[in-house]
Amino acid sequence: MPKNVIMPALGVAQETGRVLKWFKSEGDRVSQGEMLLEVETDKATVELEAVASGVLRDITAVAGDEVLVGTVIAGIWADGETEAHPAEGPSAANGKSGSPKMTEAETTANLSRPASASQLPSACESDRSQRRAPSSPKARRLAAERGIALDRISTGSTPVVASAVLQSERDASIKESSATPGRIWRIMAERTTEAWTSVPHFYLNRQIDVSNLVAWREGLRASLPEVTYTDLLIRKIAACLRRHPALTSEWRNGNIHSHAEINLGLAVAVDEGLLVPVIRNADQTTVAAISLERKRLVERARAGKLSPDNLSGGTFTISNLGAFGVDFFQAIVNPPQAAILAVGRITQRVIVVDNQPAVKPTMTLSLSCDHRVVDGARAARFLGELATSLEALSPGED
Repeated sequence: MPKNVIMPALGVAQETGRVLKWFKSEGDRVSQGEMLLEVETDKATVELEAVASGVLRDITAVAGDEVLVGTVIAGIWADGETEAHPAEGPSAANGKSGSPKMTEAETTANLSRPASASQLPSACESDRSQRRAPSSPKARRLAAERGIALDRISTGSTPVVASAVLQSERDASIKESSATPGRIWRIMAERTTEAWTSVPHFYLNRQIDVSNLVAWREGLRASLPEVTYTDLLIRKIAACLRRHPALTSEWRNGNIHSHAEINLGLAVAVDEGLLVPVIRNADQTTVAAISLERKRLVERARAGKLSPDNLSGGTFTISNLGAFGVDFFQAIVNPPQAAILAVGRITQRVIVVDNQPAVKPTMTLSLSCDHRVVDGARAARFLGELATSLEALSPGED
């Protein structure tokens, strides 16, 4: 019997997967461990390996098909197995939409069958519609060239002139359009809607002096030229979270569940939507290691190559829009996490230092929390300690 190729479950809540492309065709020989096809889930794009060596047959899902998890989508037949029966298992058609394929004879019959009179356009229909609307010769010529029906151009009781035809064309070009979002964007929309409607949010904001943060980064750039403010924030936030475990807990079945690890998710914008790859055990990781891992994850996210493991296990999220010139914003909590920190840009502002006005580089932090897990006092203590650690840090820190 052949080895079945099955649409895998790559996430806890995944119900379907979309076939993006096959690296092999029907009848091709494949080797165990060889890349067989590319599948898109609600979080990532994953390349699946062949489960055995043999000949690929009975492909039931083509590129673009969305298939239920557990559906058999092909079979790999060993040498000597010559009868290719459809792979057993749930029909792939149950996991995707579309009409049944016609046989070659049915297709030929449909192509050769003459269209009914009601299906054939009237040769005079367009001309009659042009005559019904009073119009100038130039307007009629322009309308005919552009395929515009003159009787649909409203000019009151006056004849349609050329300028009205051109204006109608411009109006048509700026009409609203709709587009079907991709899978990642659709899942993002569903989850943020669920979070916004089911999680009781509250927000705390804090403007801080980041003079020492700027100096810290400048001091590191000789040895770490690609280090970013985000890397430094991850290091300090992770250290602070170790002393505030409520911020890395979650609401689960009416109870507050605490996590042993501090795994920081980093919101990354890609063309398809928003992804949140995770830096694991960030409180035990050096700035240099954080910087390398952050760069690797962002590159994989933008290339669509994040694995399910890269996207799972986060206990706290950071969203930094400073690079886009945003001063301040409030983010939506990323369930099942209890909190997310929104980071604005660094900009020069006048603040009070020793009772005197001074211009300093400042940053605004906004903490969004799930009130079922964290109350205002606990959140305020965390944000206060984080602000103090950033303002008082030594530029020579690791």
